Amino acid sequence: MTLDDMISDGEFKNGQSNLRGIKIATVRFGAFYLIVLIIVVFGFLSSVEEISAQFIGLRLIQFLSIIALSALLSYAIYFIHDKLTKKMTSEDSLPMLLIVSFVLSLMAAALWAGAHNFYPALLGTPPSAPQSLDNFGGLVVISWGFLFGWSCLFVALVFAFELNDRKLRLGAIREEALGAQMRALRYQINPHFLFNTLNSIAGLIEEGAATQAERMVLSLSTFLRTTLALDPFHDVPLADEIALQKEYLGIERERFSDRMTFSITMDPNAAEALVPSLILQPLIENAIKHGVGVLPGRVEISLTARRENDRLRVTIENDMPRNEAEITKPSGVGVGLRNVADRLHARFQNECVMRSGPMGNDRFEVSLELPWRTA
Repeated sequence: MTLDDMISDGEFKNGQSNLRGIKIATVRFGAFYLIVLIIVVFGFLSSVEEISAQFIGLRLIQFLSIIALSALLSYAIYFIHDKLTKKMTSEDSLPMLLIVSFVLSLMAAALWAGAHNFYPALLGTPPSAPQSLDNFGGLVVISWGFLFGWSCLFVALVFAFELNDRKLRLGAIREEALGAQMRALRYQINPHFLFNTLNSIAGLIEEGAATQAERMVLSLSTFLRTTLALDPFHDVPLADEIALQKEYLGIERERFSDRMTFSITMDPNAAEALVPSLILQPLIENAIKHGVGVLPGRVEISLTARRENDRLRVTIENDMPRNEAEITKPSGVGVGLRNVADRLHARFQNECVMRSGPMGNDRFEVSLELPWRTA
């Protein structure tokens, strides 16, 4: 099952919420909410004809008590949210969390309104008139509107952080998955290259060229030691990539020195362009295998690199048989071009282009167009 399938099927569980970020955002939103409440209170006080010390004391107690209830309500909602998201996804827990917020807000509003029965004795004021907003029913409605409004805002706040955390986690998981895919494709090069090189060594041994075979084994060990140390997810300058391929060509020259020529034409500014490590090795190997390996005469292989606007264009050409009858299919596994195409797609998605095919009757070309990037 892929990562996207897990998300669509609801099997991607939530991670630990950003508690510190939620606390900071709660304080900021709470401050804004309180400013709105203060403005409403001052608007109400401006309509009151006579304001006594007892009246101010009552409103201050109301104000502070509802702030304390809002804080306790926020903690209770977060605690329930944390418990719910350990058993289900955020989307599944949202309806239940809204119902809980409604019930808790109503209970807190009733508690806040009921406490007003003790305020007259505490402050020495007469009881509220039944028709005033300070009666139990009016206080419940007013405080519930405030508390439930704050609860909905807090739930939205928590879910905003939840979705942001999920986005970050999914991004990290997808990046790791891409890295694993790149490494898998990168490591396909080594057995493919090793298979073909060992075939070359076996050919030298069959021809009785033991000294050449020994040099080739030593060159092979040096090349493998270098390539295995490379980070498959790390880009290298084109000049370094070509220098590494020269080491590979040194291996093949032990067998085809009299039948292979290799030329490099590279613009000076193209040398610093970044390319995926070992991206050219399968292409050069393919040119040798299907050019030098099947033609009896001398074969020319050329590499050209240049900048075209915001693109890097790399072209590898090699001689090929003029018709199908001349072709002797070489042994080996045909993963070279496919491997390069898969790596480039995994690395650049649709920002790269790879083309391959015959040029005329006797030349074969592989062309890469990559985004221009430098260190």
